[in-house]
Amino acid sequence: MTIYSNPRLVPSGGYVLHVEVCDEVSIECNAVVHSLYYRLLRFAEDNGIGSVEVVPTYSAVTIFYDPRQTSRKELTKVILEFYPEALENPRTGRPRTYRIPVCYGGEYGPDMRSVVELTGLSEKDVIRIHSSRKYRCYMLGFTPGFIYLGDVDDRIAVPRLSNPRTKIPPGSVGIAGKQTGVYGVESPGGWRLIGRTPVRMFDPARDPPIPIRPGDLVEFYPVSVEGFREMFGKYVLEVQ
Repeated sequence: MTIYSNPRLVPSGGYVLHVEVCDEVSIECNAVVHSLYYRLLRFAEDNGIGSVEVVPTYSAVTIFYDPRQTSRKELTKVILEFYPEALENPRTGRPRTYRIPVCYGGEYGPDMRSVVELTGLSEKDVIRIHSSRKYRCYMLGFTPGFIYLGDVDDRIAVPRLSNPRTKIPPGSVGIAGKQTGVYGVESPGGWRLIGRTPVRMFDPARDPPIPIRPGDLVEFYPVSVEGFREMFGKYVLEVQ
């Protein structure tokens, strides 16, 4: 893993600036990404630049800006000023922890059987391992409410499906390599689905629509089918 001592700034067409932090996916790199991300958000807020949008990814930050309010030159200056601080103190602030109920296997986890076959573990062991640790939220996307979480235990790190599904129900929990994630809305996808949560991950009527932020921590806990049905549409996602 290489975290750059100086950020790599890449103009990406239009009024977009891409800031590369490292050359691969890791928790250490992502912590620097989050540190830079929150510093840039605070800068925009403190200076009344409401039109700046900062988007963190696994290993980079992309900034969309309004040239009537700021410039690439000004943003470059700010990034170069903040970057040493981000390296020195990755992930400013205290991450919040969310506990998410999951009904594993059966109709809600149609790929559990393939995960069992690929890993050589029992379904009970897969559930125990998946729900036994706290995961960092690396980033949000590719659809509203989808949270990318990591890292999963090597024993259950299984590859994506070779043929993605065209429709996945919201709340589905999947694994793809070292990542686990939750689908916020109905969408296509290729992650192996091992369960589903009754939590509504994305709600446009809620403020904010997605309460989990980059850098926050998520832990899962198993619930029965009856528990899932009882919680569905009623469970409120709150900081623990």
